[in-house]
Amino acid sequence: MAEPNDSERTESATPRRLEKAREEGHLARSHELTTFAMLMAGGGGLWWLGAHLFEQMRAMLSRGLQLDTSDASDPAQMTVRLQDLAWDGMFAMAPFLAVLLIVAFAAPQLLSGWNLSTEALRIDWNRLDPVAGFGRLFSWHGVAELLKALVKSALITVVAVAVMWHYQEPLLQLVTVTPAAAIARTAQIAGIAFLIIGGALVVVAAADVPFQLWRHGDDLKMSREEVRQEHKESEGDPQIKQAIRNQQRAMARRRMMSEVPKASVIVTNPTHYAVALSYEDRKMRAPRVVAKGADLVAARIRELGAQHQVPVLESPALARAIYHHTEIGEEIPEALYTSVAEILAYVFQLRRHREFGDIALAPLPTIVVPPGLDPREVSS
Repeated sequence: MAEPNDSERTESATPRRLEKAREEGHLARSHELTTFAMLMAGGGGLWWLGAHLFEQMRAMLSRGLQLDTSDASDPAQMTVRLQDLAWDGMFAMAPFLAVLLIVAFAAPQLLSGWNLSTEALRIDWNRLDPVAGFGRLFSWHGVAELLKALVKSALITVVAVAVMWHYQEPLLQLVTVTPAAAIARTAQIAGIAFLIIGGALVVVAAADVPFQLWRHGDDLKMSREEVRQEHKESEGDPQIKQAIRNQQRAMARRRMMSEVPKASVIVTNPTHYAVALSYEDRKMRAPRVVAKGADLVAARIRELGAQHQVPVLESPALARAIYHHTEIGEEIPEALYTSVAEILAYVFQLRRHREFGDIALAPLPTIVVPPGLDPREVSS
């Protein structure tokens, strides 16, 4: 079995690709749907407004041919008459043209909706490439468009001939009626003919709409490499994301280390864990963790504490409990209040001994941690 080629466009377009194509004005459009809608609108307009429209045109023509001797000899007056007749013609055609304008604007939106893009106005020299133009002309898309045009032409011809054959007698009888009746009847026949011919194109439009949707999707297909690249761009390059996380951790570690010199005490494991606590009486409800770390980070915390004369006390169980149950910036758990209070009381004695030496300094007593807080006790 042949291995799949990652450069072949075999994958459906992603939502991001579809959105980008929409921004560029690349949408699924069916000209046959627009043609069908325009013919139906034109036929309906002639059938509904034809008699009134032709009557207005007849009246306008009659007024235009009625000239006074003074008007005929005055070029300025003739210009005024021509302007008046032009305005009358525009007002007479306005309803019919308005219907066609609305349909011409709305019909293309039925397939892909409204979209405003200026990309189509941008100069693309590839469109002027004759080689590319011939390639598009003789591509399978061009062949499909040619076959569609032939089918449409044949269908329109057959339907038009059938309509004319059906209305040959009514058309011949128009010479026997008054001009006004002939005009009204002609408008009705023209409107019905447009509706029938337009209705026949519904077959072409019904076939063209799914074809254009499929063609649009096929044009926007992506290769596996493009999908991976887009995913990488949207989600972020893993290497870059890892570098960002490393940088963030480094910044957070620097901020944490800057708090170590301000700590009240550092409780150690003694080598694996180090936790720096800060407590200010009447300002804090409970001691707060300002830094913590394991192994190399713990060693750095102990080093900074020694440099800035922060008391470093060994209490393995308490250090493990605080490290595993408290995050940086949080207060210690209420269950550890008593244990930490013993540590802080010893720190107070240690400071007093260093400053005044008026009391004997006993060794740090063993700090007892409540059951369930020491992870080593739980694992054992």
